[in-house]
Amino acid sequence: MSAILGVSGLADSVRFKRAHWPALDEREYRILQGFDAAAALVVDGAVVAAAAEERFNRQKQTGDFPVHAIAYCLEQAGRSIADIDEIAHCFDYAPFGEIFSLDATSAMLYDEVFSKPALLAQINRHFPEFPADRVHQVGHHLSHAASAYFTSGWDECLVVVLDAMGETQSGSIFVGRGGQLEKLREISANDSIGILYSLVTYHLGFDFNSDEYKIMGLAPYGDPRQFEGVFQQMLECRADGTVRIPILRLNRTREERENYRCTREWLSRNLIPARDPGAEITQVHRDVAAALQAALNRAILHICGHYGASTGLRKIAMAGGVALNCSANGKLTRSGLFDEVYVQPAAGDDGAALGAALYRASLKGEVINKRFPVPFLGPSHPQSEIDAAFMKFAGAIKVTRFGSVEETCDQAARMIHEGKVVAWHRGRMEYGPRALGNRSILADPSNPEMRDRVNAMVKKREAFRPFAPAVSIEEVHRYFEVAPMTAMPYMIATVNVREEYRAALPAITHIDGSARVQTVAAQDNRAFHSLLKAVGRSTGREIVLNTSFNVKGQPIVNTPHEAVETFLGTGIDCLFIEDNLVSRA
Repeated sequence: MSAILGVSGLADSVRFKRAHWPALDEREYRILQGFDAAAALVVDGAVVAAAAEERFNRQKQTGDFPVHAIAYCLEQAGRSIADIDEIAHCFDYAPFGEIFSLDATSAMLYDEVFSKPALLAQINRHFPEFPADRVHQVGHHLSHAASAYFTSGWDECLVVVLDAMGETQSGSIFVGRGGQLEKLREISANDSIGILYSLVTYHLGFDFNSDEYKIMGLAPYGDPRQFEGVFQQMLECRADGTVRIPILRLNRTREERENYRCTREWLSRNLIPARDPGAEITQVHRDVAAALQAALNRAILHICGHYGASTGLRKIAMAGGVALNCSANGKLTRSGLFDEVYVQPAAGDDGAALGAALYRASLKGEVINKRFPVPFLGPSHPQSEIDAAFMKFAGAIKVTRFGSVEETCDQAARMIHEGKVVAWHRGRMEYGPRALGNRSILADPSNPEMRDRVNAMVKKREAFRPFAPAVSIEEVHRYFEVAPMTAMPYMIATVNVREEYRAALPAITHIDGSARVQTVAAQDNRAFHSLLKAVGRSTGREIVLNTSFNVKGQPIVNTPHEAVETFLGTGIDCLFIEDNLVSRA
């Protein structure tokens, strides 16, 4: 049996781009590969710990070598690096080395960032005793596919990976069967729906490789028909189940390809002028966002539908950054193309670290394929660390201690009922981009002022962006158009709010009547489920507004110190850390 450490990120990617293109606009330095560094530890085929590096170094979406995340994983398992049998990295550029030798800049990029010697140099810097022959590279899309298939709980299913790009591809279709992954098809990065979505995100004044979820939130305010014809030119669905994106092929030279210069010029000529990030968002921007989202929905339904039909498989598992698009996931779930849709909750590149480790474990026959639990795989913090944080802020806070989780939940529920905005910090931190009840900001979704209040005073983010509901699994069918006891534990797909509750739940109902639902069951998160039950006793509804415990531009909080510091720097009314209530002195 073995201990395998998976890692993601490309540590020198940003440094290389800054060195070779020193005069770019700051936003253009996000147009590259290698963010979302993370580490995941798989022991005897089971996931023991996983976390993104950003939660430790506090640099959002960092691509730095995940030394802090690795240290956490080792500590959680009670191991040292000497106890690790393999390190698996979720990129393998070796088969494409000749492509990078065609020009001098690409050759240097390969040598300094993508190659195995570059990876070994990073590992040797932090873990000089670790043997080089126990470091393995796993193809990026194979890592994503493994993260989905080996956590799906299905012996047989279709596996679809869609992102901006892996090494040279943007989409990969596999069949998972009997513990093996068989690749059916690849879609080139030259036809990447992920890159197209990111470039239009950039064109609309938001950040490439970062703000795509904002465009998803903006889209329901627009009319997709206004730019439908332009997006039909941009995105062609082909008879073989792939897509073609001609405007991505306009970039001929190395310089043009680096920042998609010709594609961006095409968008300015044929779509709308690029929006300055500080400029007002107008209806034309909303309409472009709507048309972009419609194009993404069309592409995903086309790709998944084609390969579902050609294989006859009625279950689909998905991963890759595009699979984080909740609106498209909701469309796919409701399409009838599949009986069941599973999206691995850490679908981005942080989750590829897990996939690399699971794939290597699968080669040893160690993986037991069962459905991924709600991914509370990050650190928890003992009372001694909590007390140290309280001492640090002693002059600014008052602390009330409760004797049980039931007392804590009853008090938190009363405060939510009173219209308070409550921060909730408990247990192990979530793995992936969603706060699922252990690092959350909670509020009453029936309060019509709550969405604007949390946006303006707490999250300090764009007013158009919706908030998600967390609801007990026992009551999900009451408020949403799903069957009783439908499990949606990862907050990764939208569903429709029942018509009769849309006005009653204004803080979580988006303009199109949808919501990004998270269901909570006692076996998934007993404390959070108890809180929802307590909220039900106070309000008559076992449902809360749930958003991540952070402010704009900051990773989700990890430690008690960060929790108290963030609480004091925002308009949050109170903070619960385990069974402690923190209020302002």
